[in-house]
Amino acid sequence: MISQTLNTIFQKSLQLARELRHEVLTIEHVFYLVISTPEGIRIIEEAGGDISKMQTYMFEYITKEIDPLPEHVSVDPYESVALARVVDSMVKHIQSAGQRSADIGDFVVALYDEKRSYAYHLLIAQDISRLDILEVISHRDIADEIKDTKTKKQSFLEKYTIDLIKKAKEGKIDPVIGRDKEIERVMQILCRRKKNNPILVGEPGVGKTAIAEGLALRIASEKVPQIIKNSKLYALDMGALIAGTKYRGDFEKRLKGVMDELKTDKNTILFIDEIHTLVGAGSTSGSMDAANQLKPALASGELKCMGATTFAEFRNAFEKDKALSRRFSKVDVDEPSKKTTLKILRGLKSKYEEHHDITFSDGALKTAVDLSKRYITDRFLPDKAIDILDETAASFHLQAEKKDVVKASDIERTISKIIGRSSSKLKKSDTQLLENIDTKLKERVIGQDEAVERVAKAIKISKAGLTPKNRPIASFLFSGPTGVGKTELAKALSDILGIHFERFDMSEYMEKHSISRLVGAPPGYVGYEQGGLLTEAIRKHPYAVLLLDEIEKAHPDIANILLQIMDSASLTDNNGYKADFQNVILIMTSNIGATARSVMGFNSDSSLSANEELKEFFTPEFRNRLDAIVAFQPLDLEVLEGVVDKFIKELNDDLKKRKITVELSPVAREFIAKEAQKQNMGARPIKRYIQDNITNKLSDAILFGELKNGGKVQVDADERELKLFFVSLDDLIIVDDSHTRA
Repeated sequence: MISQTLNTIFQKSLQLARELRHEVLTIEHVFYLVISTPEGIRIIEEAGGDISKMQTYMFEYITKEIDPLPEHVSVDPYESVALARVVDSMVKHIQSAGQRSADIGDFVVALYDEKRSYAYHLLIAQDISRLDILEVISHRDIADEIKDTKTKKQSFLEKYTIDLIKKAKEGKIDPVIGRDKEIERVMQILCRRKKNNPILVGEPGVGKTAIAEGLALRIASEKVPQIIKNSKLYALDMGALIAGTKYRGDFEKRLKGVMDELKTDKNTILFIDEIHTLVGAGSTSGSMDAANQLKPALASGELKCMGATTFAEFRNAFEKDKALSRRFSKVDVDEPSKKTTLKILRGLKSKYEEHHDITFSDGALKTAVDLSKRYITDRFLPDKAIDILDETAASFHLQAEKKDVVKASDIERTISKIIGRSSSKLKKSDTQLLENIDTKLKERVIGQDEAVERVAKAIKISKAGLTPKNRPIASFLFSGPTGVGKTELAKALSDILGIHFERFDMSEYMEKHSISRLVGAPPGYVGYEQGGLLTEAIRKHPYAVLLLDEIEKAHPDIANILLQIMDSASLTDNNGYKADFQNVILIMTSNIGATARSVMGFNSDSSLSANEELKEFFTPEFRNRLDAIVAFQPLDLEVLEGVVDKFIKELNDDLKKRKITVELSPVAREFIAKEAQKQNMGARPIKRYIQDNITNKLSDAILFGELKNGGKVQVDADERELKLFFVSLDDLIIVDDSHTRA
């Protein structure tokens, strides 16, 4: 934190105090040695002081005014409190200014905080103010920089910008593909007489910077209009521009230096990436920011400037400053289509093949585009597809035997690692996943064949393109009593189709104000910048099964949000971001009408009664937008026994690695089903009953008893409870041997 020069002065001042037999090291000891150095002399003289008088007065003070210790007392000077305060003030100053270390000038400036010191009074007596010292220091820094700028022509541009035309001619810029329309629009704006300043606005990763590089490639190859044929294109290096700006005004001075050099040549264009960072940069209370420095030059046409920013930053920084935004011509840069992205990858692949010393198959390129578009939803093409290719190729360097060709299967493995899904699901197309979907669903959801068939049919119709565009894949209302498989069917759809499952418990949205949690709080409220839970969930996982559980418990105003989703498959949050529901299967569950269905001997009359209840609760416009109202029937004893078998199979799958099998007798199966039926809660009690009466009782036998090395569990029942019989693996082997001998 302290420069070598100043550190040496402190050491010498301590030695001086020791030689003069002074008990305390004071400010005056240090200041005397400061004004004895060439740098200290220069500062005092340029500030208007008489250096020889000051040196004389300081020497007389420390030799005559500070009493020495007696000869018989050992001397070990310690730092005075005042000197400690000066050093502390100096260190805080350089930290706030962003300096690496404190120098002689910083120490002199800090002296002005210690008004009771003799050094301070001596400076004031010489009519030297703190401002005088600061001006001397800052002018010396500026003089050094001006001296540097004179050594080379256009040093400001060389120090703070990157020559994109030079990079293009040296082959250091990748080819730009699929952006001809945007580049031509940029060239058209640059050909204007005034306000010839294009600003590229698009989401991160869509290729805004690449358009500037594409313009550089065109200028380098002279494929531009005559009016900009001899143009030079410089990219502003914001890091270099800000680095080392110690004092107020340094940043603005550098920016003005760049602008002045650009103005001398009308054929120069300044490209500022992330241009929104200039808004507010360098400003303090009552001063202009960097963006305001640009305005006059932009309006007059003296400076051609090309910027790039995101939609969010453009809205926050530019739309609020109308005087700045009107000086730019907006060029929207949309995310390229999958077809265009594939062309981009084909054009870039040679660069990556050369870097990684491998070859990309065309199938790998197509897979990177398709799967990144589908599963990596928080980023944009072509950036995410390029990153997938690069990361897949990079993974080859870590393998013991490096492959020569990147195939589609390699891309699938990379994406499966990123999104945490099995690569086997990624390989299948929507058509393959939908094949036999009703059979697969019936294996998961027992006893609701009619409901499963209606759901499967509606999804197939949608995927076949026989439904209106700009709507969700399907919108369902599942009605029926609790525990009959409504939620299970939604989860099964998610698993079979290999897409995300998102559940919202609508009982949390009973109050009107709670609706804002779904789309985000309005401006001025807590959580405004966080976005909505629903919109963020779908933006993050656009391919999803969305379950809104117990929809009847939500506030009625939520129906307006759902109407928008079902009608146009989009929902806008409080920040203006749109969530796309076109690849969402929307499922709402309801228990309305369950009372009518729960009567003994379920018949057509009770079904009609349930439908009447649904019609009374949900408005006609809501019902008309649904693809189907799917009625789930109460589970009879036979179906419940099937559910018991399903849960026992799941238990056996868990116990398989321990070589344990659970077998249920017909009596036990019927007993469990009847116990569940008594509770009138559908299939829900079955899993809990099996957990309490079978699974929990196996723990001791597995850890310490007969099942320690594996075996069989035979489950039977009497009139009151289940009976468990354990057979160890050793006993099973003996029985098998006896059967073999027989």
